[in-house]
Amino acid sequence: YMGLYRRGSRGAEVAQIQTRLRTLGFLDGAVDSTFGGNTEEAVKLFQSVNSLPPSGSVDANTWAALFPENPKVPDPPIFGKPLNYRCLALTGSFETSTIFPDCFAGITGDFDRMGLSFGALQWNLGRETLQKLMSRMNGDHAGVLQNIFADRYPTLLDVLGQSIEGQLSWARSIQNSRFELGEPWKTCFDSLGRTEEFQAIQLASAADYFARALDMAKAYGLFSERAAALMFDIAVQNGSISGVAKQQILNDFATLDATLSTTDLEVAKMRIVANRRADASGSAAEDVRSRKLTIANGTGTVHGDFFDLSGQFNLTLRPATPR
Repeated sequence: YMGLYRRGSRGAEVAQIQTRLRTLGFLDGAVDSTFGGNTEEAVKLFQSVNSLPPSGSVDANTWAALFPENPKVPDPPIFGKPLNYRCLALTGSFETSTIFPDCFAGITGDFDRMGLSFGALQWNLGRETLQKLMSRMNGDHAGVLQNIFADRYPTLLDVLGQSIEGQLSWARSIQNSRFELGEPWKTCFDSLGRTEEFQAIQLASAADYFARALDMAKAYGLFSERAAALMFDIAVQNGSISGVAKQQILNDFATLDATLSTTDLEVAKMRIVANRRADASGSAAEDVRSRKLTIANGTGTVHGDFFDLSGQFNLTLRPATPR
């Protein structure tokens, strides 16, 4: 758990750390759930005062000093979720550049001419993928949807019944020139993305990606949760692995040290898959590489955010047991 929470970390636990640091007089900045430079300096000061190594990261010892009444670092709620949910949350965090659970409510405007993109995998109006999720939500949980959108619920239903051109026109009418949604629409969608009901719909809509991921992991002799997460991210971001890349991967596998432990071999294979898939990604190669190697290695930085797959998503080298 070294460096469990550090610069780039986000979420409810970061807000908890910031609140305690403010209460103790070490932090002057806002409680914004983002572990930035101010929080890092506050942690260093707290650690120095409490005879801890001033790393600026909140590890288990620093957590215990901050919260002596609850010294054990709490498991995030995602730890109890099934593997497909945890894979979706990780890739969704990459796709939306917002850390779980915010990724399920990630929303962007018409910068890509898709009108409106929403959710962990940015389902959108332009490709007519978001309409399916919204219609299913209304069919299965109309009361929840009506409660969230309130007096804008009739407008939402009217939009869902319009042509694609009408839907795109509506989406553009509720955002500014920087493609930011106006209120109260932004808050409504944010609330929707955080509901268990809509998260379940997102999970169901990502089922094909997950099934493909498990098949790909099996095809390359990979067994772990991290391998499932790696292949899920490939399925979402890249679609597949070409025949040429596959042969390169298998050739690289053949050069690996046969005396490696089971887990070391798993990691070595995932690094090969990560690099070969990135090499085949053209101008996007380095973005693909940072995502895939973060998964293969278990930690890394993507889009400026630090990821610890074990500590944040409970994605480990345990055998994958989908449920």
